[in-house]
Amino acid sequence: MESDRLRAVIESLLFAADGPVSAERLQNAVGEVARREVIDALEALRHEYEHTGRGLRLVEVANGYQLRTAKEHAEFVRRLTAVRPARMSRANLETLAIIAYRQPVTRAEIEEIRGVNVDGVVATLLERRMIRIVARKDVAGKPFLYGTTREFLEAFNLKDLASLPTLEEMEDMTRALRDAEDPGGQPEEDAAEDDGKVEASADAAEDTAEDPGDGNAEEYGDGAGHAGSEDPTRE
Repeated sequence: MESDRLRAVIESLLFAADGPVSAERLQNAVGEVARREVIDALEALRHEYEHTGRGLRLVEVANGYQLRTAKEHAEFVRRLTAVRPARMSRANLETLAIIAYRQPVTRAEIEEIRGVNVDGVVATLLERRMIRIVARKDVAGKPFLYGTTREFLEAFNLKDLASLPTLEEMEDMTRALRDAEDPGGQPEEDAAEDDGKVEASADAAEDTAEDPGDGNAEEYGDGAGHAGSEDPTRE
């Protein structure tokens, strides 16, 4: 298939998809085309969108590729759709960060780090499909083990779990979060911004970084990347 034709076909596939699409899926949909040709076509499309003043961007997110509107046009898009960005409380973000860095992790292990009950927060994150149950831990009671989902990667604009911010970046974001608190001392709710960063308290992030738990984020990258098709199960 000619390169121009291949780019056009891939563009159509990405436009029609309901989420990020891997290079392998694109290759299977196109047919008799080498994976290298698909990757080259994707890179050509990415360059075209970024350097010709187009309103779309081709981004690599959640172990796949997706067409998204340009960040600088976000306000215009919001006016059209009348949809406000999803907002998450500080407690939700802290808990989500712990799960992201320590996954797979149990509810009790999360509570040990945060020092508070997280039943309501975990239920909210499951409902929003930010986390999912990945297994049961082989200990007494066999508690659920939680991990992040493809929706988590999409929401925070992460290519994969290896793209999570470092502890230093996490601390910088925590300071920014504290600076944003209102004069009364009540923290503002924080949106899941397009810059792809997960916010958490410095203490929680430090505990997480020093004690990786039973597994690490990178080991569960594939599972998180394909979680979008599964319904979150609750305890």
